[in-house]
Amino acid sequence: MAKDDIKTTIEADGLRYRSKAPGSPFATGQYFGAATMSCFLCGKHRPRSALKTRKLLGRSQSVCAPSCKALDEAVPAAAAATTPPQA
Repeated sequence: MAKDDIKTTIEADGLRYRSKAPGSPFATGQYFGAATMSCFLCGKHRPRSALKTRKLLGRSQSVCAPSCKALDEAVPAAAAATTPPQA
């Protein structure tokens, strides 16, 4: 049984892939508080200011504050309030 042909090659600069954009999709700002973390309960990435720590399974975990459901309802409402009405 022969191995499949390798379709990627290592370039001269050491990179293997050219199509992948460099960097992280979760860019941080100038200070640590601008970073995002995922909620332990719902898994969505939120700013650290929108999370609180709660003792779950014997450890302190970051969860949505006040709750995941409340934040999900607040985010679309805030986005609708800031967008001007279309004519």
